[in-house]
Amino acid sequence: MKQVLNNILKIGLPLIFGAAILWWMYRGFDWATLQGALFEEMNWTWMLLSFPFGIMAQVFRGMRWQQVLRPMGERPRLHTCVNAIFLSYASSLVVPRVGEVLRCGVLKRYDGTGFTRGVGTVVTERVIDMAIIAVLSLVVVIAQMPVFFSFMRETGMSLTALTSRFTPAGWAVTISCLLLIIAMGIWLVRGARVFSRTRDLVQDLFSGLMSIRNVDNVWLFLFYSLAIWVCYFLHFYLTFFCFAATEGLPLNVAIVAFVVGTFAVIVPTPNGAGPWHFAVKTVLVLFGVNGNEAAIFALLVHSIQTLLVAALGVYAVVALGMTRPMHNS
Repeated sequence: MKQVLNNILKIGLPLIFGAAILWWMYRGFDWATLQGALFEEMNWTWMLLSFPFGIMAQVFRGMRWQQVLRPMGERPRLHTCVNAIFLSYASSLVVPRVGEVLRCGVLKRYDGTGFTRGVGTVVTERVIDMAIIAVLSLVVVIAQMPVFFSFMRETGMSLTALTSRFTPAGWAVTISCLLLIIAMGIWLVRGARVFSRTRDLVQDLFSGLMSIRNVDNVWLFLFYSLAIWVCYFLHFYLTFFCFAATEGLPLNVAIVAFVVGTFAVIVPTPNGAGPWHFAVKTVLVLFGVNGNEAAIFALLVHSIQTLLVAALGVYAVVALGMTRPMHNS
């Protein structure tokens, strides 16, 4: 009974939280303007041009995962790694973070890869990704300080006046997201303590974490790691050219929105739904985009890119269904 309740909370709470933010953001929204933006105003050419970069980000992630597994004697096939990544992201649309475990299970089933070793490499990936985002965030903060202060001088807006634009509900959403991130960190630490009771599991996890030291080509690993995030950014940036309100914005605005949106996705809701919309809309409004147009941008871009993730997941299910398990051949 307790396990059932935990599962319900694990699935239900993120959905409720994300839905609550979306309801708050789009309450009283004129949906006719959204329909017009989608079918009449949006430039679909740029949206379609962004798709290959979204796909390649996941392909590069699969290639990097295969490389990291090799030093441990694991030899999964590349197409299995890539399809496992596709499926992991799609499954996380339903249950946040479940994909991290699911993709390790896919490799174990089809290519006989050790499950806990796979989990260890996933942890390694997350550490590397967070390091890249931390460096990028630091660069963005330093680079945007002059722009930020110039913006306040030109508009006569003080920091107090800027923060006052947040409604009480806006502050509540921001604080709730931060608390959820902290809670997830505590949960991960507690989970690690439970795992540590099993010596073999810890050894496999540690082996996965340390696998990066023995990769056959460090420069290739770094290339994959950077290519993943360059593709993610281009997948997002090209959508700016889909809308009249954002096509003229400078590159630095897209970078700021991308970094802030990346941190918002850490909040455990399906594909960051809710927190991501709130974060991106806030950045766009800060840089002068009309609030309604910023909300339309966030909703359409997130919805379409989420459909792409779901489509890749469906493709992975079909592809894996036609894949013969290597250890049974």
